[in-house]
Amino acid sequence: MNDPPARRPSPRALDERTCQLICPIAAAMVGVCLTGISLLRVATAMRRQGTIADDLLSLDALLFLSATLASYFALRVQSRKRLHWLERIADRTFIAAMLLLTLACFVITYALSR
Repeated sequence: MNDPPARRPSPRALDERTCQLICPIAAAMVGVCLTGISLLRVATAMRRQGTIADDLLSLDALLFLSATLASYFALRVQSRKRLHWLERIADRTFIAAMLLLTLACFVITYALSR
């Protein structure tokens, strides 16, 4: 028997799926950053020693928020061109935020181990 050819999802469906993944993950990461800032504030208050990690996490929360908003609006637009544009913004800001979060983790680890 011949199997029907596998249907490939349309490019719009792929872009929407990417946005559907980025939106909740980036929103949750904003919460992770805010929790990290709070915990870091407590740790630095007890040690009486400051660090730039909370500033990095604040900037990171803004990047994750930007990725969340871009992916949300990408899901709401009807224009294919605008969908791709917003999806690229969401993708790039999400990756940048993840890289900054990794850097902030290194700074936190170094600051708290001294």
